Amino acid sequence: MADILEKMAQQFIAALPHAGRLGMVLDKVSPGRAVVSMPYDPMLIGDPSTRVIHGGAVSALMDTAGGAAVMSHPGGGIGTATLDLRIDYMRPATPDQTITAVAEVYHVTRTIAFVRAEAFDHDTDRPVAAATGAFTVPERKDGTR
Repeated sequence: MADILEKMAQQFIAALPHAGRLGMVLDKVSPGRAVVSMPYDPMLIGDPSTRVIHGGAVSALMDTAGGAAVMSHPGGGIGTATLDLRIDYMRPATPDQTITAVAEVYHVTRTIAFVRAEAFDHDTDRPVAAATGAFTVPERKDGTR
């Protein structure tokens, strides 16, 4: 089962052009949980004077990790889309460091999966950002959700 969930999450991320362009990698997946990382890239700098990665790239990382978590959840279905995503930025990510997002599904209804996520650089005691989101749970081909 774990291999199938990982394959689904890998395919989900591979199908997203922005994930490939941002260098996102699925590091780990388990039922309802995904860890996705994004390497530092000077092309993503938001403020040249500080060399800090733009918040939009961090947002995309957290959104993608959330979607991968939904895809890996046994009740998640065969696809997903973001309905709502709230992100609180707590501090700038440290320049030259990989950013990693950890997302976990904490509740699933018939049509919606609810996710919490945090993003970190090498300082894993202090999150760069935290997010909560709602993602679609599509109907499966067999008519179930």
